[in-house]
Amino acid sequence: MAAQLVAALVLLLPLAGASDYDGFIRQVTDGGSRAWPGLLTEAQFAAFVRRHGRRYSGPEEYARRLRVFAANLARAAAHQALDPSARHGVTPFSDLTREEFEARFTGVRAGGDVQRLVRGSMPAAAPAPEEEVARLPASFDWREKGAVTGVKTQGACGSCWAFSTTGAVEGANFLATGKLLNLSEQQLVDCDHTCSAVARNECNNGCAGGLMTNAYAYLMESGGLMEQREYPYTGAPGPCRFDPARAAVRVANFTAVPAGDERQTRAALVRRGPLAVGLNAAFMQTYVGGVSCPLVCPRAWVNHGVLLVGYGARGFAALRLGYRPYWIIKNSWGEQWGERGYYRLCRGSNVCGVDSMVSAVAVAPPP
Repeated sequence: MAAQLVAALVLLLPLAGASDYDGFIRQVTDGGSRAWPGLLTEAQFAAFVRRHGRRYSGPEEYARRLRVFAANLARAAAHQALDPSARHGVTPFSDLTREEFEARFTGVRAGGDVQRLVRGSMPAAAPAPEEEVARLPASFDWREKGAVTGVKTQGACGSCWAFSTTGAVEGANFLATGKLLNLSEQQLVDCDHTCSAVARNECNNGCAGGLMTNAYAYLMESGGLMEQREYPYTGAPGPCRFDPARAAVRVANFTAVPAGDERQTRAALVRRGPLAVGLNAAFMQTYVGGVSCPLVCPRAWVNHGVLLVGYGARGFAALRLGYRPYWIIKNSWGEQWGERGYYRLCRGSNVCGVDSMVSAVAVAPPP
């Protein structure tokens, strides 16, 4: 490990003196190849603006976003050095500062002891039952079995917790009924203000963030979750329009997988359906594709809710020597981000805290 860190630091040395105004920056593009050595940052930014239809308020805002973009090119190169098995570069979020990105596109407010929050917010405070792990398949993917809806887009709203929740409920309902329903995140954004039983300041608050386990508790008490077509997503808080008579799915209970137990997470995923998980999104703003195995990614800072839908046995990770197993994660930033909206992250050592906040849900039988 010491040799790996030295190698990463050597790779980072050329970036130490870079400024927002450097004209030439080598970076990994979202096409998967190196940028032309002489390509000006301004030209790359102009291409980014055209591709994503950006509109800025005037020359000053344009210049400021250009400086942010240049800084993000340097940060992507730094991420590439620390996470060489993935590809990092220009993404739909390359004109946002890290603070802006986290405020608009993450949204889990877990604080420090994430597992205490997960377990403490449950009515019975019961962990998931221990699963048998000896005969689990080497690879598994709920998308292949029809249990996962298409990639959704949360927009500039810190509602990732709502998308993580609906994904888990959609999968559980598919297991129970054989039907895949597209459920409403907007209902949770508008109506759910549940607070954690162990941290009263950790409350679900629309675009200002929340917790998936709080959302389960709300769904159990409120009477269920409506379909997306009945309660469409707007990406902004509004008055609650939930109608219990039109609820499509009712939640019966939910449980937490023991923190850091990768084998139990894998078993719960196979036997109970897609799982709601939290993770540290530090490397995701610049992620383009590949298996992400960052050398440094704090586990304690969980700030983004996603959906665990599967896992693979062999993802190449050069700096970690050979092939590494990985998780398959559905995100809520649209198909233009990552691998058509998905993220592959190394598994087996709680990378970026992905095994720290894992919950499963069960739905009630239809009436």
